[in-house]
Amino acid sequence: MAFLNAQERDALLQELKNMNFGQAKWKLIHLDPKGRLAYFRNNQAVDKWMTRYVLPGLGTRVTLVETYDTKQKGGKTKENFQLEEVVVEPTPDNRT
Repeated sequence: MAFLNAQERDALLQELKNMNFGQAKWKLIHLDPKGRLAYFRNNQAVDKWMTRYVLPGLGTRVTLVETYDTKQKGGKTKENFQLEEVVVEPTPDNRT
């Protein structure tokens, strides 16, 4: 499988920006059979939850950035994650 060049990474970014988290996750899981989940909803910044997929067959790393909101209703807490940003970057092996 060939590495993605800058134009193909931009096209993937534009495609993922219009999806919700579940759709983007499904797309990334099926995009590269050697792909793996690096971390899931890791909190590295205030109010930003990040999930990263590494796609070594495509020479690409994709980070999905979400925001988190909670609501109290009837004594129960409801969680709401919203996909805010998508970052698509090459891996160190990818020189295209």
